[in-house]
Amino acid sequence: MSAQSATPNNKIKRSAGENIGTFLIYLIVFLFALMCILPFVLVIIVSFSSEKSITVNGYSFWPAEWSLEAYRMLFLPSSSVPQAYLVTGIATVFGTIVASFITFGAGYTLANRSCRYRDGLSLYFYITMVFSAGLVPWYMMCKALGCYDNIWALIVPSLMFNPFNMFLVRNFVRGIPAELNESAKIDGAGEVRIAFTIFFPLCLPVLATIALFYAIGYWNNYFNAVMLVNNEDYYSLQMLLFKIQSEITAMSNLVAGATHTANPPKESFKMATSVITMGPIIILYPFLQKYFVKGMVVGAVKG
Repeated sequence: MSAQSATPNNKIKRSAGENIGTFLIYLIVFLFALMCILPFVLVIIVSFSSEKSITVNGYSFWPAEWSLEAYRMLFLPSSSVPQAYLVTGIATVFGTIVASFITFGAGYTLANRSCRYRDGLSLYFYITMVFSAGLVPWYMMCKALGCYDNIWALIVPSLMFNPFNMFLVRNFVRGIPAELNESAKIDGAGEVRIAFTIFFPLCLPVLATIALFYAIGYWNNYFNAVMLVNNEDYYSLQMLLFKIQSEITAMSNLVAGATHTANPPKESFKMATSVITMGPIIILYPFLQKYFVKGMVVGAVKG
């Protein structure tokens, strides 16, 4: 009987020290995960707490009184939150997809040896990371492009790729064997076909990373709405929630000295806005997590 046929049924026995070490590692990871998740749980619980219990007892995992008042204010029939959700969602999805493609095209071009002026272009993009033209030229350019009081005001100003993300893509493409490009050219493939049929699938890990960066940036962006949007129909979610929060703060200041007047849900509203704004990003991450791996190029070229 061979040794190979006998080994599958044999279990590796660990010493007492190894078992203790494994237990300690799992315990540390569990405690660290617990420390990370508890703040999120606290935010969710406080969002369902009444303003009176928060005022008396502070933030607590076991509130004295539960309330849905904060969510009622957010999702009233006359509320603009669903509309802002839709506008922000459209801007995030469209802007992330287009910005990722533009970033990939720029990164692939600067990593391509056949690009004669790739070093000069890289220096040009690097300068934009260090120096800025200022707010006034940016505003004038957005107005000239027609990005004012419309959905494009939330998309186009942030559509031009981030140089940092572009350099990430460029460095990743440089790590792919150049023989892939050369062999594809021998077979008669053009640059566009090589970029999007060969290099694009291999760049999914870095593209998933920059797509997450762009998605977070679009989702949390309120500056474009502040500067370029006056029509409430095109308010981003962050801008609208900031406006509602300001109104609640002003209202709470007015009724602070009044009697027999219910205080507006100031603190619970803050937590509720955190819940509805962080939810989509947290849901997005698991779908991109599978691409956060390395070694996809290993074996692509035979030695």
